[in-house]
Amino acid sequence: MLHAEIKSLPREDISILVKNINAGKSYLCDCGEASLLTIKDVHSLCAVFISHTHIDHFSNFDGVFRYLIGKEETLVICGPKNIHLNVRDRLKSYTWNLEGDGGGGYEIREIISPEEINIYRTRLPNLELELVGKQKVVYEDSFLSVDVAILDHRIDSISYLFKEKDSISFTGEGVEFKKGKWISELKAAFENNDENEEIEIEGKLYRAAELFHLLSRNDGYKLGVIMDHAAKKENHEKIKKVFQDADKVYIESFYKDLDKELAKVNDHSYASASGQIMKDCNVKEAVPVHFSRRYEDNDVREIEVSFYKAFRNE
Repeated sequence: MLHAEIKSLPREDISILVKNINAGKSYLCDCGEASLLTIKDVHSLCAVFISHTHIDHFSNFDGVFRYLIGKEETLVICGPKNIHLNVRDRLKSYTWNLEGDGGGGYEIREIISPEEINIYRTRLPNLELELVGKQKVVYEDSFLSVDVAILDHRIDSISYLFKEKDSISFTGEGVEFKKGKWISELKAAFENNDENEEIEIEGKLYRAAELFHLLSRNDGYKLGVIMDHAAKKENHEKIKKVFQDADKVYIESFYKDLDKELAKVNDHSYASASGQIMKDCNVKEAVPVHFSRRYEDNDVREIEVSFYKAFRNE
C-alpha cells in the first residue's frame, strides 16, 4: 500500500515522501526544506523525483544526499531537462577526496517527454556523466510504476503519478482443493493471460482458464504529486490524461483566489483552479499543498476552504 507524508513544516519549501508500507521502500518528491525528514527516511530511498529545479524545490538536495554517500545501491534521480547537469554541478561543488569510489553511484533520468527519457550515470569521486541510453518508462520496480505529465511553469515542471501494481488474490470460493503451489502457478497464468496453461492439483491436470474464476484482480493504489504549474487549459488537459480516477493527489495551490492575477503572472495555480481540476479528474482524495510564503495561517485556511469548495462542489 502506498502512503505519502508531507515532510515540510507549513512555512517550509515542499518535500513529500511516498512510502511503500509493505516493502519498506520510499520515494522522495522534491527536495525543499524538510524538517520532518529523518535519516531513516533517507536511507530507505529508492528514487528521488524532482518536479523542477527552482530553489524552493531543490534547495535541500545537499541535505538529502548528505546521508546517501556510500550507499551500495545505485540511487535513481528523475527530473526535467538538464537534471543531470543540475545534479552533477551540485555534487561537484564539494571536495570528495575521502570518499573512495562513492558506493553504487547515481542513475539520473532526464525527462524529455513522457516517453523519451535520457539515462545518465555518474559516481563519486570523479562525477563524470555518461549517457548510457534511453528508455520510454520513467520508473518501474517490482512494486510500482510511475507516469508523468510535463506541465508548463514557464519551464518544464514534472508531475508524477505513482501506480501500485495490480494484485491477484485467491478467493477460493466453492473450491474443495487443498491450498498449495498450484495457486501461485494459477496466478502466474492469469497475469500472463495464458488460458491453456496446465495446472496440476492433487494429481489431476486442469486448464488454467477453468480455474480463473477462483481469482480476482485488485486495482493498485494510485497516488499523485502535482507541483508548480500555470492554471490554464493546456496544463489541465495534461493533468486529466494522467491523473484521472487517482486515489489521492497532492496538488500545488500556491495562491488565494483573490490573488489569481498574481498566479497568472507567475505561472502558478490558485486554490479553486486546483480544486476544480481535481474534481474534473474524479480524484477520490485531493490535498492542497505548497502555499506562497507571503501568506499567514488565516490565508492558508482561506486557500483550503476555496480549494475544497471547488473540489467537493460545496
